[in-house]
Amino acid sequence: MKLSEELKWRGFVNQTTFKDLKDLDATKHTFYWGVDPSADSMQVGNLAAAMMVRRFIDHGYKAILLIGGATGMIGDPDGKTEERNLLTLSQIAKNKANIAAQYRQIFADKPFKIVDNYDWFKGIGYLNFLRDIGKHTSMTQMLDRDFVQNRIGKGGKGISYAEFSYSLIQGYDFLHLFRKFGVSLQVCGADQWGNSVTGVDLIRKLEAEQAHVYSCPLVINKTTGKKFGKSEAGAVWLDSKKTSIFDFYQFWLGAGDADVEDYLKIFTLLDKNHIDLVMNKFKKIPAERLAQKTLAYEVTKLVHGKKQADKVVEATAELFSGEISEATPTVSVPTGSQDVIDLLVKSGLAESKTVARRLLAQGGIKLNQKKIDSQQIQVTKGDLLQAGKRRFVKII
Repeated sequence: MKLSEELKWRGFVNQTTFKDLKDLDATKHTFYWGVDPSADSMQVGNLAAAMMVRRFIDHGYKAILLIGGATGMIGDPDGKTEERNLLTLSQIAKNKANIAAQYRQIFADKPFKIVDNYDWFKGIGYLNFLRDIGKHTSMTQMLDRDFVQNRIGKGGKGISYAEFSYSLIQGYDFLHLFRKFGVSLQVCGADQWGNSVTGVDLIRKLEAEQAHVYSCPLVINKTTGKKFGKSEAGAVWLDSKKTSIFDFYQFWLGAGDADVEDYLKIFTLLDKNHIDLVMNKFKKIPAERLAQKTLAYEVTKLVHGKKQADKVVEATAELFSGEISEATPTVSVPTGSQDVIDLLVKSGLAESKTVARRLLAQGGIKLNQKKIDSQQIQVTKGDLLQAGKRRFVKII
């Protein structure tokens, strides 16, 4: 299967500067993809773009993976209704190290180079940047961006010069990487399209060369109609300290029947024959949830490694047997009366007391598979506390 064909089949077709997708098959570009260190981990939304990146690498494209140490100091305003809080340099350094480690895990068996845009921005003088780059950037084009209009229009909360300049900074990344590594393609998520074409314009104006952008669509949960990537507890992170491996696995296991085939194509490395085989078996006996089990195992293996994936499969199988596997989440509390709101937060089943109260009010809390509606509950060793459909902890 050619690259253009695989991108179509997996659902990775969105906006692009290529006139014909078949152009992707004719030339093997050097490309880049970047993530800002606005948090100390990527989320599953980032994972969708990362999996698209893998397809390009698999088809012979040379990959430059960027960590936005410079852009992370400003914060991407796209999609934000108000100014971001600035991170400290120490926070950014920690976040950069964590994201680099996740790059190495997800692309473990592939050739790639990691770069940090702070390395080339730290030495650029303000006047030089305005003269050499800003002079070639259209204010009209930047003001026309949807996120700018939303922030400066009626009811908007305004936008700082720093965040307004974000697009220009990212555009310079593309120009710099074109000059240093011959990068002629940027791949990105749909929300980065406007920022990415800024670089295309700079390369055309300053180097008289053609460059391209290829974006992947946002993943939409067909079951809910909402942007993919949230669980009852909030965002689903790739870092096991933020989303436990058990909860990560359970998130994928809970995929809806209408979504699971799409997710297998987007988020796993399985080929068409393997996915077709899984889906044929799944459609014959949906109750066995083979497609969801395959999805959960494959994504967990990719992000956390085979050993951890095997452990969490074992933990899930033993969940209701009374045994505690090494991978089963636990919470240690005294036997007797407990405030379920406090217990949900302490165990990590809810990210805040507000979320815990909402889950309780909606009937989403169970103890030993029985729904509870009282804030005070009696617990003992071995009890199973559940929030939502697929989030559990054992009481020890």
